[in-house]
Amino acid sequence: MTATASHHLSPAFPGRAPWGTAGALRAWQQAALEAYLARHPRDFLAVATPGAGKTTFALTLASWLLHHHVVQQVTVVAPTEHLKHQWAEAGARIGIRLDPEYSAGPLGRSYHGVALTYAGVGVRPMLHRNRCEQRKTLVILDEIHHAGDSRSWGEACLEAFEPAARRLALTGTPFRSDTNPIPFVSYAEGADGIRRSVADYTYGYGNALSDGVVRPVIFLSYSGNMRWRTKAGDEVAAKLGEPMTKDATSQAWRTALDPGGEWIPAVLDAADRRLTEVRRSIHDAGGLIIATDQDSARAYAKLMERISGERPTVVLSDDGGASERIDAFRHSEGRWLVAVRMVSEGVDVPRLAVGVYATTIATPLFFAQAVGRFVRSRRRGETASVFLPTIPALLGFAHELELERDHVLDKPGRGGEEDPYAEEDALLREAERERDEPDAEGEGDQLPFEALESDAVFDRVMYDGGEFGMQAHPGSEEEQDYLGIPGLLEPDQVALLLHKRQARQIAHSRRRPDAEADLPEVPAERRPVVTHKELMELRRELHTLVGAYAHQSGKPHRVIHTELRRVCGGPAAAEATAGQLEQRLAKVREWATRMA
Repeated sequence: MTATASHHLSPAFPGRAPWGTAGALRAWQQAALEAYLARHPRDFLAVATPGAGKTTFALTLASWLLHHHVVQQVTVVAPTEHLKHQWAEAGARIGIRLDPEYSAGPLGRSYHGVALTYAGVGVRPMLHRNRCEQRKTLVILDEIHHAGDSRSWGEACLEAFEPAARRLALTGTPFRSDTNPIPFVSYAEGADGIRRSVADYTYGYGNALSDGVVRPVIFLSYSGNMRWRTKAGDEVAAKLGEPMTKDATSQAWRTALDPGGEWIPAVLDAADRRLTEVRRSIHDAGGLIIATDQDSARAYAKLMERISGERPTVVLSDDGGASERIDAFRHSEGRWLVAVRMVSEGVDVPRLAVGVYATTIATPLFFAQAVGRFVRSRRRGETASVFLPTIPALLGFAHELELERDHVLDKPGRGGEEDPYAEEDALLREAERERDEPDAEGEGDQLPFEALESDAVFDRVMYDGGEFGMQAHPGSEEEQDYLGIPGLLEPDQVALLLHKRQARQIAHSRRRPDAEADLPEVPAERRPVVTHKELMELRRELHTLVGAYAHQSGKPHRVIHTELRRVCGGPAAAEATAGQLEQRLAKVREWATRMA
């Protein structure tokens, strides 16, 4: 089966097989191919972590189906124009010629098929349906979750490709933040009554890491003090990463990313020093700064040019030469690439080893896609480094990187009007509602603000589920201990080195006089991040205790909540921090004990 399945493939394809793989196909690609050929299903969903080689698997299968006359032509649908051309280039390398410029009419005789975008299918679905009806077609739906981006795209894909002989859906992140159904994906109802996507073959990040197919990732988190002015003229100060309201978190985050402050220059400088260290072992290693918008991208590029002495490559989504610049950067030895969205998904720049997450996008889907740009392994021992602001949601995503996810089609019910916590849950759902770019386009529900000042503090390192480091000023020896980790190390060596460096810092801190300690020297493992889910549990526990005390005392719930706020201080429960909620829990327990 192996020989016939890959008869069109060069023995060197995909050309940069990492340590531990052999032959033309990686083990997971061969296993997925065998799973397909064992059943020959009309629809097949393959979930493989970014960097694992989904394109190779898909083109190998396409080659087999064409060679055995199961299909007569191939249609590839990709999220972007750049990826559409990238598919055509990859297909050409193994003898499958795809036309990335196809618009209408008969296809040239020299082509085996076409490469389209989801947006293009949305414009003319009947054109592509007619092509599927005229000849047996394999449709490859790359990053299939994008077909759920809008109802029109999903409906267009259903209309265009319903007659297709075979459909192969691919994704590295098979989950969405919404409940829009994804076309041609099967859903199964679990014991909890919720329908979730079902993959025919899954190759997760944890498996790929064990196989040496992808790199392990070190996350370096930076906190700091932020100060901004609201529309009402009030000045607000907060430390990045502390539990706070949704709007305060958003504004503190945006203050950190403001090019006029001190936070982002300090983090860019640290990232450049990390890249210099990595390039000692990997001479062509590159870095990527993911920005929120075009103005920020240009400003970050200017900052990085001053820091590194080399002008970065800047890629903007409305720039006609974006694809060419990405290709040029991929084949160069330039240090930095700055982009808004163009390289967030699917773009293959294997030499990217250091990243700066300088965007306000806070969805697990985008985060996983962004980190996926750095995990593509080329040689044994490579490690990726990603710099993050200390935002609880992002740190949570970093800790959950190895979890396999499915797309959830339904949301659990809350019990309707009979639920005593329905109003609180509605507030929590609003507080947790994911926004793609909270500061873009002047969204109406975002409080206007003016960033005043910011500073940066090295906060922690996250690796393989653990947290390491002592808080330190940028440029300090403590920070450099982590920025200077060698660029080529085995995963267990990275963990051992992190443990040793934290132990050394703790020992040094204990010998230091209190007067010399200018930062809270608490090991990262003792600085927990309070997530929205944990806040929700605290609020629910508070409601439960207030309900019990109301029954005991005969006082209305509202009166008890008001008294707790008067005694303990702070806002309403829906906006209170974890510390404020814990104070109220302790107080209501004290009251209940006195009455017992």
